[in-house]
Amino acid sequence: MRHQDLGELAGPVLLFGGPYSNLQATEVVLAQAEALDVPTGHVICTGDVVAYCAQPAETVAAVRAAQAVVVAGNCEKQLAANALDCGCGFEAGTTCDLLSAGWYAHANAEVDAEARCWMAGLPDVVTFQQGRVRVAVIHGGVTDVARFVFSVSPEAVFVEEIAALEALVGPVDVVIAGHSGIAFQRQVGGATWVNAGAIGMPEHDGRQETRFVVLCDGCAEIKALSYDAEAAQAAMQASGLTQGYDRALLSGYWPSVDVLPQALRLPSLAKG
Repeated sequence: MRHQDLGELAGPVLLFGGPYSNLQATEVVLAQAEALDVPTGHVICTGDVVAYCAQPAETVAAVRAAQAVVVAGNCEKQLAANALDCGCGFEAGTTCDLLSAGWYAHANAEVDAEARCWMAGLPDVVTFQQGRVRVAVIHGGVTDVARFVFSVSPEAVFVEEIAALEALVGPVDVVIAGHSGIAFQRQVGGATWVNAGAIGMPEHDGRQETRFVVLCDGCAEIKALSYDAEAAQAAMQASGLTQGYDRALLSGYWPSVDVLPQALRLPSLAKG
């Protein structure tokens, strides 16, 4: 696995996951970094810059222009390899699997060779020091880039992933992850696991707002992100991406809950 160490990052660090080809949300979270005086190089994405929404090439360009540090998500890995599916780990024949065929085909057609080359060079793990706290950033898991880890996942899942991570990069105090799409914090032994959420899709909670994280002195604050969801939906519909994720941008509810644990399938319980 490719590991990038950023050294000491003094001051706030803004972390976000899942831009998902949602240019409107991406532009707003990058503007938030400026508004919060987050230094250049202190903005980190947990991967899946490209996915469900309409503007993959433009979203990649915006993230790169901002000089954000990006961890390779499964979508980046698959596009870099010219694969024909997203590699999300959806079970064959499930609704998520069937819906992914539409949005991945759109992304695959829009992302050019130069962007795929950039994706191929992204790290699997990013580490940095913030004061006395050592932080590692991953996508889904270390054992599987597309592993879905939720707030209600068994503690053994977190223990396994942290052990695999520390075998690779040494001891860590905070793990920042993405992929599962719902932001949460959970204490596991001596480490804090933080999912930064996804800025490109709501949290299956009936709200249009998405989530990102600001880390100060090793403490994570999950923040809400409001953006022009109507414009993002219109772009999806104009591109023919009308399989359900377009409606989710406004309703706040996912078109499928296949990947969610039973305890999180009710919208009122989806937030960890």
